[in-house]
Amino acid sequence: MIRGKKVVKGSLLPSVLEDEGVETESEKLVGTGSRPSSRPRESSRSIVGDGLEVNQMTPQCLSPGEEASDVDGGDTEEEEGDSKKGPDRGEAGGGASITADEEYDTDLELEDTRRPYDPTGQALYKEVCKQLKVTPVSHFLRNVQRSELSLEHRGLGPQGTKALTVPLVTNTSILKLNLRDNWMEALGGAAVAEMLKENCYITDIDLSENRLGEQGVKALCVMLLENTTLLSLCLSGNQLDDKVAPHLAQALAANQKLQKLDLSHNRIGDVAGEILGNAIAENTGMKSLNLAWNCIRGKGAIALVKGIAANIFLQVMDLSYNGLGKEGAIALGEALKENNTLEELNISNNRIPPEGAIHFAMGLRVNKTIRILKMCRNPMQFTGCYAVLKSIQGNPESALEFLDFSDITVNQDFDDVYDIVKDMFPNLQVKHGGRIGRFHKPQS
Repeated sequence: MIRGKKVVKGSLLPSVLEDEGVETESEKLVGTGSRPSSRPRESSRSIVGDGLEVNQMTPQCLSPGEEASDVDGGDTEEEEGDSKKGPDRGEAGGGASITADEEYDTDLELEDTRRPYDPTGQALYKEVCKQLKVTPVSHFLRNVQRSELSLEHRGLGPQGTKALTVPLVTNTSILKLNLRDNWMEALGGAAVAEMLKENCYITDIDLSENRLGEQGVKALCVMLLENTTLLSLCLSGNQLDDKVAPHLAQALAANQKLQKLDLSHNRIGDVAGEILGNAIAENTGMKSLNLAWNCIRGKGAIALVKGIAANIFLQVMDLSYNGLGKEGAIALGEALKENNTLEELNISNNRIPPEGAIHFAMGLRVNKTIRILKMCRNPMQFTGCYAVLKSIQGNPESALEFLDFSDITVNQDFDDVYDIVKDMFPNLQVKHGGRIGRFHKPQS
């Protein structure tokens, strides 16, 4: 007989929680004043008729006072009478009893089945990786709560990057994120951009060497129009050319929070130089800009230098391995006469001849802020080096601390001037490629 079987407590409480709501809905639908049964009678008969035991029924099959009456073939009035006793009654019909303690225990069991709160996002990351069919990065799972996280050279790809950005949307621990060399491409770059629109904790991110291209950088530039937290962005080595210039210019003109931007090792040329020059002049937040190893020369170089002259916040500028030439060096010298904020300038390997170095030195004669100047590997010869050092001698208010002439040989005249300048500025360090004739063997 089914009457003697004990009801499993875990199978009954769901019906208690759900049937009350169904009962109330039924009263609204009937509207005749008569209280209907708490569940359809046909479904209960079919279930019991199939030989299923009470403890195997689904939560929708039974209500608090029905299990015994259904099995024994009781009438509807007895059901209603039992159901009015409520969940705290001592009997549930058919000899099966449920105590208050049992109901409390069952409540705990139901809560344990819910997904626990995961502030780190580890569980969510694993779930997303499973959906996207990518392998979770164990280093991320182990270090997700650190303030600095480096995931360079992990081979994430576009899908792996997309999976990684999902838990980063709500992550509050990571402040500095390195995703260098992960082949994320434009799709991955767009995913990172969407994440940075929501995340307000990451202040430094490295996306270099990821083949982002124009579309990936475009998405990041749109992000910069909204993000007010990011302070440093590295886009080095992403195959960027002049097509990205309008997007970058728009972002630089609108975003005044970004302080450091690295665009080195790309293919940015003359057109981009002209466009970026105007944007740099309008920017009031940038403190460090790296355009090394690009193709900026000619008119682009001159326009870019004019933007630097107009900017009153830029402190560090790297233009090494471009093509400033004589015209660019002359323009830069004029810029140093007006600019009073630039502290570090790198113009190494820019094809600057002696004439360009002499005109550039005229700006150093009046500049009071440059501390570090790098001009190594330029064809300026010892004549250009001498002119620069002579300008420093003529500027008693110069702030220069380090002067780099690496791979450029100097002569005795340079050494003589350096001795004088050294007395004026004891902290000044000068690096050069050696003095001509110093290592010649003496004649017999």
